[in-house]
Amino acid sequence: MRSSRDDSGAATAELAMALPLLLAVTVGLVWLLSVAAAQLRVVDAARESARAAARGDGTQEAVARGLEVAPPGSSITLTTAGGRVTAAAAGSVSGPGGLFGFLPAVTLHAEAVAAAEPVS
Repeated sequence: MRSSRDDSGAATAELAMALPLLLAVTVGLVWLLSVAAAQLRVVDAARESARAAARGDGTQEAVARGLEVAPPGSSITLTTAGGRVTAAAAGSVSGPGGLFGFLPAVTLHAEAVAAAEPVS
């Protein structure tokens, strides 16, 4: 005796159940990509500030140069000691929002060191 079972529409139902999960994974990956891009910008901001200060630019000019590269709302601090300039940059990336509003903002940090050039 053969049982006649109709499986038409099963693939559509399975796709409808998997689609929200695929969308959530895609949004998560895009957010991680934006965090990685922001980390690179924070590293570049620290490097730019350290190089500008090591060349002899004033502290405010060097920080302003780094803030041009940094993500919005970032901060940069410069310290000079022993012929070296250290720039520490910090910035944050907020969560993707919407259904993912429960994710906290990610705080990013970077530090760069440059040898101070002699003033002639």
